[in-house]
Amino acid sequence: MKTPVKMAIVGAGLWGKAHASIYREHPNAEPVAICDLDKSKAETFAREFGLPAVYTDYNEMFASCDCDAVAIVTPDFLHADIAIAAANSKKHMIIEKPLATTRPDVSRMLDAIEGNGVRAMVDLHNRWNPPFNAVKQLVSSGKYGVPTNAHFRMNDNLWVATDMLSWVAKSSILWFLGSHSLDTMNWLIGDYPVEVYAVKTEGKLKSLGIDTVDTYMTTIKYANGAVAQMENSWVTPNGNPNVNDFKFYMLCTDGKFDVDCSSFNLCQVTDGERMVSHDILVKNYVFDKCRGFAYESIRSFVDKLVAGEEFHVTLREAANVSLAILAILESAETGKITPVERV
Repeated sequence: MKTPVKMAIVGAGLWGKAHASIYREHPNAEPVAICDLDKSKAETFAREFGLPAVYTDYNEMFASCDCDAVAIVTPDFLHADIAIAAANSKKHMIIEKPLATTRPDVSRMLDAIEGNGVRAMVDLHNRWNPPFNAVKQLVSSGKYGVPTNAHFRMNDNLWVATDMLSWVAKSSILWFLGSHSLDTMNWLIGDYPVEVYAVKTEGKLKSLGIDTVDTYMTTIKYANGAVAQMENSWVTPNGNPNVNDFKFYMLCTDGKFDVDCSSFNLCQVTDGERMVSHDILVKNYVFDKCRGFAYESIRSFVDKLVAGEEFHVTLREAANVSLAILAILESAETGKITPVERV
């Protein structure tokens, strides 16, 4: 593919700015346009990153902007129509996780993306997380046998639901964090879920006027016989020193792995009120440049697009994550073991 890749961005929020920063830094990319329903916000964004074009309508942007690809950085339930319009306009795309939040949207997006012959990657960036990537390499070596069971605990502090995100009531912690958890386990175990059983707790967020579930606990059965458990919530107390309560365990036939990304203790900052584990692993800046594994996935999208190589997260892998989460949501509502669809 010719370089630089001209990148448009839909969504002028915090993570849209991360995309713009990375495209501005990348030797083979160039951010050229921003689209947001809030024109003033989009114009401020454009001035900050030196973008020549501002839009409030993504269809207009795809029709008139000279872009090669688009970053879809909107709330999760808004991905589908934008992605389909991009595909119909022959634009490649990186979509923030998850791919989609309904079965019809998953199907429509696959049809449009694959039917138009464009390339798409969903930003399930935990595959770039150094300890998890190391576990993947070790499991792939065969030295430790095959995975038999795992537990993934990935929770957020309460302020994420109350202050950070304005659209929490329209989503779920399963879309926000569960998609990362499930994709990582699928990748490490090397298979897909065939059935799930989930339970939920609620009340904390609803008492604060936010109509969404607090916590999901899920048991997952894989086709290869492995069994995993997954815990996702966004009601961890704000006094927690790290915004993520983030731990993983996996047992193999000849070994086991333990990962703690909550208490890495690389940098702790303490004042008169509390101690905080400063984030230098997920998303950090070094000499005003984006550094951290959550940024590496975005760089990888550009690298693989230019090279014409397969993305580290395939479109159908991401689709199957969405379908499995939909089964988890159904199980939590019905109280029954639920089979998982797969594309």
